[in-house]
Amino acid sequence: MLTIGKHQFQSRLLLGTGKYPNFDVQKQAVEVSETEILTFTVRRMNIFEPSQPNFLEKLDLEKYSLLPNTAGAKTAQEAVRHAKLAKASGLCDMIKVEVIGCDKTLLPDPVETLKATEELIKEGFTVLPYTSDDVVLARRLEELGAHAIMPGASPIGSGQGIINPLNLSFIIEQTSVPVIVDAGIGSPADAAQAMELGADGVLLNTAVSAAKDPVKMAQAMKLAIEAGRLGYEAGRIPKKRSATASSPMEGLSIG
Repeated sequence: MLTIGKHQFQSRLLLGTGKYPNFDVQKQAVEVSETEILTFTVRRMNIFEPSQPNFLEKLDLEKYSLLPNTAGAKTAQEAVRHAKLAKASGLCDMIKVEVIGCDKTLLPDPVETLKATEELIKEGFTVLPYTSDDVVLARRLEELGAHAIMPGASPIGSGQGIINPLNLSFIIEQTSVPVIVDAGIGSPADAAQAMELGADGVLLNTAVSAAKDPVKMAQAMKLAIEAGRLGYEAGRIPKKRSATASSPMEGLSIG
């Protein structure tokens, strides 16, 4: 089970809801992924404007836990305000803290992320901060009481995969709360690699929604995450410089 604060989930795939070609494809992709957690930007929700289009209208939200995110926030103050709007609307007590510090790279602002995380934990939220692959920052966020750490594999939407597996492995090794790899995953191979490194889950959006066939990609990602987790739990063989016969030769008589 994936345990985030007081919440427990069978699936280790968290899925974003934006950028799909249409609502029908979105619905099919979500269903085939078997995700239990849907994430979306608070600013896109029609919380106070019921007349506006509802981009989750095709989904039976009773089946899912909702993970609003604070994308678009540039300061801790803005992130906290977005989180409180989401909670006030009855969406969920979970919040993904996202405070962007650089418009070109979309990398998070470490200082404002720390501030927002600290404030929202005091407010009683289940907090999942999006961060870079900074090992020390990940530790600081956990020390504040973050319920999960969400390091990016590479820049948001880039599809580059895991560009620094060493740092990611350090974060996983030192962290006692779930580590959910977020941002930059491009293929099932990337998702499987994250899980083989020991990540507890993977959050995806563009890799699925912008694929040529989002529904097939959602299924592929589900299977990759499951395979990667099994591989991690099974324990891979060590890499060697030379060959080792797969069939033992000792004790065999050759006539």
